[in-house]
Amino acid sequence: MSTTSSSNGLLPTSMSGRHDDVEAGGSARTQDEHHEQLEHDPDDPFDLDNTKNASAQSLRRWRQAALVLNASRRFRYTLDLNKEEHYESRRRMIRAHAQVIRAALLFKLAGEQQIGAVASSTPSASTGNFDIDLEKLVSMTRNQNMSSLQQHGGVKGVAEKLKSNLEQGIEEDEKEVIDRKNAFGSNTYPKKKGKSFYMFLWEAWQDLTLIILIIAAVTSLALGIKTEGLKEGWLDGGSIAFAVLLVIIVTAVSDYRQSLQFQNLNDEKRNIQLEVMRGGRTVKISIYDVVVGDVIPLRIGDQVPADGVLISGHSLAIDESSMTGESKIVNKDQKSPFLMSGCKVADGVGSMLVTGVGINTEWGLLMASISEDTGEETPLQVRLNGLATFIGIVGLTVALVVLVALLVRYFTGTTQDSSGATQFVKGTTSISDIVDDCVKIFTIAVTIVVVAVPEGLPLAVTLTLAYSMRKMMADKALVRRLSACETMGSATTICSDKTGTLTLNQMTVVETYAGGSKMDVADNPSGLHPKLVALISEGVAQNTTGNVFHPKDGGEVEISGSPTEKAILSWAYKLGMKFDTIRSESAIIHAFPFNSEKKRGGVAVLRGDSEVFIHWKGAAEIVLGCCTQYMDSNGTLQPIDSQKEFFRLAIDAMAKNSLRCVAIACRTQELNKVPKEQEDLDKWSLPEDELTLLAIVGIKDPCRPGVREAVRICTSAGVKVRMVTGDNLQTAKAIALECGILASDTEAVESTIIEGKVFRELSEKEREQVAKRITVMGRSSPNDKLLLVQALRKNGDVVAVTGDGTNDAPALHEADIGLSMGISGTEVAKESSDIIILDDNFASVVKVVRWGRSVYANIQKFIQFQLTVNVAALIINVVAAMSSGDVPLKAVQLLWVNLIMDTLGALALATEPPTDHLMHRTPVGRREPLITNIMWRNLLVQSFYQVAVLLVLNFAGLSVLGLSQDSNHAHAVEVKNTMIFNAFVMCQIFNEFNARKPDEMNVFSGVSKNPLFVAIVGVTFVLQIIIVTFLGEFAHTVALSWQLWLASIVIGLVSWPLAVVGKLIPVPRTPMSVYFKKPFRKYRASRSA
Repeated sequence: MSTTSSSNGLLPTSMSGRHDDVEAGGSARTQDEHHEQLEHDPDDPFDLDNTKNASAQSLRRWRQAALVLNASRRFRYTLDLNKEEHYESRRRMIRAHAQVIRAALLFKLAGEQQIGAVASSTPSASTGNFDIDLEKLVSMTRNQNMSSLQQHGGVKGVAEKLKSNLEQGIEEDEKEVIDRKNAFGSNTYPKKKGKSFYMFLWEAWQDLTLIILIIAAVTSLALGIKTEGLKEGWLDGGSIAFAVLLVIIVTAVSDYRQSLQFQNLNDEKRNIQLEVMRGGRTVKISIYDVVVGDVIPLRIGDQVPADGVLISGHSLAIDESSMTGESKIVNKDQKSPFLMSGCKVADGVGSMLVTGVGINTEWGLLMASISEDTGEETPLQVRLNGLATFIGIVGLTVALVVLVALLVRYFTGTTQDSSGATQFVKGTTSISDIVDDCVKIFTIAVTIVVVAVPEGLPLAVTLTLAYSMRKMMADKALVRRLSACETMGSATTICSDKTGTLTLNQMTVVETYAGGSKMDVADNPSGLHPKLVALISEGVAQNTTGNVFHPKDGGEVEISGSPTEKAILSWAYKLGMKFDTIRSESAIIHAFPFNSEKKRGGVAVLRGDSEVFIHWKGAAEIVLGCCTQYMDSNGTLQPIDSQKEFFRLAIDAMAKNSLRCVAIACRTQELNKVPKEQEDLDKWSLPEDELTLLAIVGIKDPCRPGVREAVRICTSAGVKVRMVTGDNLQTAKAIALECGILASDTEAVESTIIEGKVFRELSEKEREQVAKRITVMGRSSPNDKLLLVQALRKNGDVVAVTGDGTNDAPALHEADIGLSMGISGTEVAKESSDIIILDDNFASVVKVVRWGRSVYANIQKFIQFQLTVNVAALIINVVAAMSSGDVPLKAVQLLWVNLIMDTLGALALATEPPTDHLMHRTPVGRREPLITNIMWRNLLVQSFYQVAVLLVLNFAGLSVLGLSQDSNHAHAVEVKNTMIFNAFVMCQIFNEFNARKPDEMNVFSGVSKNPLFVAIVGVTFVLQIIIVTFLGEFAHTVALSWQLWLASIVIGLVSWPLAVVGKLIPVPRTPMSVYFKKPFRKYRASRSA
């Protein structure tokens, strides 16, 4: 096993250049000092500041360099480097042998009697009242058999046999859904079973030192029983064996609970919500509730939720790479209508009829055959492995020194037993006694390794991340990548969308310009000519992805679609639009779905057999630029030149009032200029010149309550909020002022607000300079957002980006933290993101920042606590072994201390909830040292105090405790050693409070908000009383008097005022890590010279 001296923890590993430490209170330094002290070290395998797109080679490198005692446990939550290869081989196998694999899976499920347990994912042979056989349906879709589809009468014939309506969908009836699940299966698949508790027990047992201790315990047990008999002889070996088993059980329980939390989070990630048509109404359901016969609308960015056949579509393109392995985009039309579950909609719109669900699809078979990989490196996890490796090397060295010292003193006859007799006399001491004594010495050395090598330190990250992820769910944030949770604590800037994130996404039309003037009431048609109203109605009804549903019972009309679509549909409905009538009287022959690059979308509509109208809708100033005339209030067409300035001023006025401006326009097209063949029609570009302006609407989307305060918190925490929006610059500026992103009009100068077009035309160097100053970017495309992210990252910023559209995926992937929107976000955006903001609220983004900082802070608390225990335990045992040939802290006692330090300490400190104090600091530098100068000061003060007290007790304990007059010398020594053990544990219990607040005087603030911490401290104290008082022979202790108990508590209690005094000691600005790092760099430089 190779070991590399690492900068992690002791030496800095990652930073964003200019930020203070989170928990330990950083200090202001110059840029040059930072660069010199905290620069990247290419020779350090643990210097991996970003694991998001790290190479497999760099991930393997740090694992090989780590000193690991239990690889199966240490690397449990790291990335499976062979996952992609395994996934690809399974995918190829399923594509080739889908029918056989499906039959085998059905057979296995039947054998395990799990058919009911998977929600009827395996249907019965009967297809009930339906006129098509399940196997034929599955075969037709899987083999993409066009002739079979035609034999069934095409998609219309299949729908009739499935008793589904291509426009209305299936009936919205629970019995109907159950019947379909019974006949064709449910859209679920049998999950691979997670690890059982016994597997976690087995993995905890794999620790090398624990195995050695068990062997030593068995040897000691055998020798003890042989020499002292069963009654007395089992104690030494039995107590160590029991202590080791206790450590294994507690470790396994903790790990098992974590795995359940990750399992629940994975279930949340897979549970996609989507829209289906049922009974003519658009309803939102879980992907698991999709059934055969459902009609599902498809939009750009959606995941195809089941196998199916295309009903209709416009420019529909599907990314089938997840199933075919080929990265090309496949166009779907009536010649190629089959859709595969698990694929993504890359472009266009359409609707599909579901023909296969669950394990009747290739995607379902694939998901059933691979296990969910929850593993993933995080930067903090890698750094802590580096720190654990460094401490482990020190611990091994110390253990070796203790082993040699004890053996030398033993065999030179300078050690004595508890009664004062010399342990080893050459030629007199029996072989069995020598072996027994050597086993005890070896056991002590191995136990020192157990305590010294912080195997639980890297796993503390997983513990605090699992805790944080569960709590973040309550704060409306679903973490998809573990590393994002901690990286968010280092975020220096957040590039946020406007719509739905900073605003409510509850849109209403509040201003309308139609007929050449402003309407008094935005949705009152009385002043408009019927011809104008008819054209507006047709344009809105046909050029939309939304829907208007009229309940049969005459209830209130239901309007669905995106918030913008719903606002415009509601407005048109109030103008008198007859949605269903318009859609039945005219047909869409070609569509250009709304495009975030062009900021508009259009449709070509055929009226009857002879008349074609082209309707456009989009960003007002862009559509206005394409118009040559407008329709006045009398229904007459007028040249627009004289009125263009009026409309521009109207758009500006609405934008300044924070309104989103959308223009509606149309034109006629001669039928003979429209392509006749479907293939030519698909390639036809809709004419977008010589348009007639029909209306301009101003849509109000109010700011979210609390967003101004959230922006203020970010600013005070050193995180700059930038708004990146597709709206025009005036609307963006007005919203930015309303949200507090711009403090005042004086800030809204050219360098801080910019149009996406201007930014993208700059050179790369210019973009990097301009990006620093940008606060608002208007009329931006997704590519502009990507360019901004790249420029900011090159400047050293840690960038968080919000996005909801498919085209946002590159920016979400490129950013340090990609934040997608749970409500408005597409599946493509969500899969490219690291965290999903479930309520689309910017305030939830700020909560994620708090949790990110909390993760880092909690790990630092745990490090400080654990290293204090390490330093004190190692020094006391080394000094005692070298001087007296014995150690005051026995193997069982050290295992108990290890349990307090590792598992219980991590639970207590790694689960501290975030505080407001965290947001009063600048972001966590990604290259800041894990152990800061303040932490060094705190742990050295406490360690030296504990070592001083314990050494005094060890060497002068008999006189200090008034035991020197005790006639039973052996009993007096046992009391002294018990007192040392008890005082040491008390110091750790009281020091746990100090570790909560490394840089605050009041270590008790907020302690009542963490009942787990209080419970663990209480349980530790009670167990210590039981161990000392009732488990004497087992734990090598004797019962202490109340005076000695009081003395032990006072010794522990002194750590509180000592911590206050210690915090008054100033610390140097230069990190201690720099001093550790210099010798290694000089050594490496001399080697390479």
